[in-house]
Amino acid sequence: MARTVGIGNQNFEVVRREDCFYIDKTKFIQEWWDRMDTVTLITRPRRFGKTLTMNMVESFFSVRYAGRDDLFQGLQIWDNKKFRKLQGTYPVISLTFANIKEPDYAGARRKICQMLSNLYSEYEFLSDSNVLGDRGKRFFESVSEDMNDTTATMAIHQLSMLLSRYYGKKAIILLDEYDAPMQEAYVNSYWEEMVSFIRSMFNATFKTNPYLERAIMTGITRVSKESVFSDLNNLEVITTTSKAYADCFGFTEPEVFAALDEFKLSDKKQEVKNWYDGFTFGGHTDIYNPWSIINYLDKKRLSAYWANSSSNRLVGKLVQEGSKDLKIAFESLLEGKTVTEEIDEQIVYDQLNDSDQAIWSLLLASGYLKVKSMKGYTSDFGEWEETYELELTNFEVRTMFRKMVRKWFAAASAGYNDFIKALLLGNIKAMNIYMNRIALATFSYFDAGKNPSAEEPERFYHGFVLGLMVELTDRYILTSNRESGFGRYDVMLEPRRAEDDGIILEFKVQDIDEEKELYDTVKEALDQIDRQRYETMLVEKGIPREKIRKYGFAFSGKTVLIGGR
Repeated sequence: MARTVGIGNQNFEVVRREDCFYIDKTKFIQEWWDRMDTVTLITRPRRFGKTLTMNMVESFFSVRYAGRDDLFQGLQIWDNKKFRKLQGTYPVISLTFANIKEPDYAGARRKICQMLSNLYSEYEFLSDSNVLGDRGKRFFESVSEDMNDTTATMAIHQLSMLLSRYYGKKAIILLDEYDAPMQEAYVNSYWEEMVSFIRSMFNATFKTNPYLERAIMTGITRVSKESVFSDLNNLEVITTTSKAYADCFGFTEPEVFAALDEFKLSDKKQEVKNWYDGFTFGGHTDIYNPWSIINYLDKKRLSAYWANSSSNRLVGKLVQEGSKDLKIAFESLLEGKTVTEEIDEQIVYDQLNDSDQAIWSLLLASGYLKVKSMKGYTSDFGEWEETYELELTNFEVRTMFRKMVRKWFAAASAGYNDFIKALLLGNIKAMNIYMNRIALATFSYFDAGKNPSAEEPERFYHGFVLGLMVELTDRYILTSNRESGFGRYDVMLEPRRAEDDGIILEFKVQDIDEEKELYDTVKEALDQIDRQRYETMLVEKGIPREKIRKYGFAFSGKTVLIGGR
């Protein structure tokens, strides 16, 4: 009989006590302990078992769980007699930043202080012991929601000292979702204040702390060393490309297939693979995200469980406001193709507005992209460089991005749908009406960067092209910026059905020195289509010239004029 699936249960004790569905990942404990690293930072995408793993580590080492053999009997770690003796023998400080998602710094700081105050309340028994002394008691009492920065940033350091004195052993510190406050700080524009506060806390907790035995931090991204880890030279960083712990987070294919057998779903293996396979950690391929698999086992139907499990606001913002090159690359990704980019696994959040490389790095760390291949080479400056061939992780992620693109035009959804209909019918008058409504409603969503005014039309029309790709994928093969004839066209729609026309779109921004009226810009766009013979590729594919429609889009600010031939 199949075990019970507990959706969202991240409490290791409950999972084991209630015999919930669980895939044994206790070998992580042995692998981590044997590596002897003082502070380990592990980055994995969201919903990949980080929190449950941290709770498992706490349940294994914490003195609070001393004698709880029942939690680990039958699991891999219990086969090792050396580790049986370690169970329940260390003071463990466990906390999470997962819920630090406030819109301003004051709120975020207060919530962290509240979390630390609650943590101290769990150890109230220390105030009745003889380990505090008068100064220790004063500090203990000063930890509150309203404490100053010095007290707040030293709170974990001081607690580890007190626990070390009380138990006679140094403390293990576990911090889950360490980067959650940084992501919110970036999105809500209080980055510098948050980084300064977190840097001081991390220095006191993980660097200048003689009462620290070992520590683990988990998160989605590897925030740059210059930002928050500048003083930590004892940090071992494990990213998605690292070989260590490669199969300790996420489900391997044998584990997934065994689960499908247990739940009488053996005939669904290929479908599940098509939807959820694709993650690669440290060269270990065929990793599945646990959230989607657990939900599928429970509900017995395919859906974008992982992609829809939390807000994709930051990812959407970066792609939506990204450069034209970023959007062009996304067109290729949505077509199922790959892009080749340089990656820096140290995410510099304050560079995300200006650096496509930083965005690709964030998307890879977050699990939306996977590495298909990697090539190394020596640059002209004699430095070793690496480029990564990237693709969307799986069908589930592709579905998520298609939904995201549709939401970009939600403010003008009726007009956008009407524009699509008018385009298919060749109704230029209606195309003009609806396109201007779309531009007026959505231009600002694609307006980003230090000098957005110069890039606005480029950003807008490539976002618009992504929208066309999503909406017309069943009827057309949509390509952009490809060679045809004597140049590179902007957008081409190749019909999948014989009864549909081929369509070529050319976008131009009005040059007021050369084009007095917007109509002149339209004419120049149409002349360019003819002059460069952009229809060549469609003709070579057997589409008659009389079934090829050409449109010129002229932009002047938020005003658009469309003409056709």
